[in-house]
Amino acid sequence: MSETASPAHDRVLTERRGHVLVITINRPDTRNAFDRATAEALHAAMDLLDQTDELFVGVITGAGGTFSAGADLKAVARGESARTSRGGFGLFARPSRKPLIAAVEGFAVGGGFEMCLACDLIVAARTARFGLPEVRHNVVAVGGALFRLPYRIPYHLAMELALTGEFKDAEFLHRAGLVNRVVDEGKALEAAVDWANALLVNGPTALAASKEIAFQAWNWTEAEAWRAQMDVARPALTAEDRTEGLKAFAEKRKPQWKGR
Repeated sequence: MSETASPAHDRVLTERRGHVLVITINRPDTRNAFDRATAEALHAAMDLLDQTDELFVGVITGAGGTFSAGADLKAVARGESARTSRGGFGLFARPSRKPLIAAVEGFAVGGGFEMCLACDLIVAARTARFGLPEVRHNVVAVGGALFRLPYRIPYHLAMELALTGEFKDAEFLHRAGLVNRVVDEGKALEAAVDWANALLVNGPTALAASKEIAFQAWNWTEAEAWRAQMDVARPALTAEDRTEGLKAFAEKRKPQWKGR
């Protein structure tokens, strides 16, 4: 399929697997690079996950054996911005409020790597490659990597990625504490969906609240956090699912979550 023949609604595919939403970046002809239409489509997928009570966890992957090569340079040359109100690529600044797992095969570089950093968990094939090559072209990685990485891995490893532009494999980032799980090539999506399903034993409104508090934590001082976390936690603590969770515990059965 040529780039011009790919309609916007086909650029990002969504598939409901029970309570899990699988989101596939679907531009394999461009190594799943992002133009404006692709960013808008991913933004719509984030909205779908946020707004659907029955969806509890999202998994993001790429078609064609690669995650994402970042920005579509042809679109950049046209002056096109792959930004929405959620930030770059439709999620950098404001990903879904529900847990997101990145399932990485092949390359996750530039904005593709930054998309992983917008997720909460990362499952990667051992042959996957990550990197920030922007500096090699006198471009600056402004999709969150330069301020997120130093909080998530040791400073000097973050600087190695940021200043050399070199690609690193999944094992390197697993040892650094950034990649959660390393799996065989071709197994990242399967492993990520299995992990997402394993999370479903937990209350979905509590999962969403826990994710949101952790996501916002670096915006708060500790004193602010004691107050602000309650605003986030309150909907979960007053949800139907909390009543169901306590009732199921008392009755020694599995809870039937509703996501509300």
